[in-house]
Amino acid sequence: MGLSKVAPLTSSFLAASMLGFLISVYYVWKVNETWGFTFAILFAYMFIASMISMRRGMPDGQLKGRPKKE
Repeated sequence: MGLSKVAPLTSSFLAASMLGFLISVYYVWKVNETWGFTFAILFAYMFIASMISMRRGMPDGQLKGRPKKE
């Protein structure tokens, strides 16, 4: 398992994962436990992906200049 190609994720992705997890656990779980658990797992995976991105992601792709449109 190589982590050499890790995408740099934005901070809003991290915030969305945390907020989505909390909403899934506190609100969706009360309506339907299956969907609450499913969404909680999804947002937990998003959070783990953002942690890996913070540690290993190279921001070179985001810092490069965009080519000019003709």
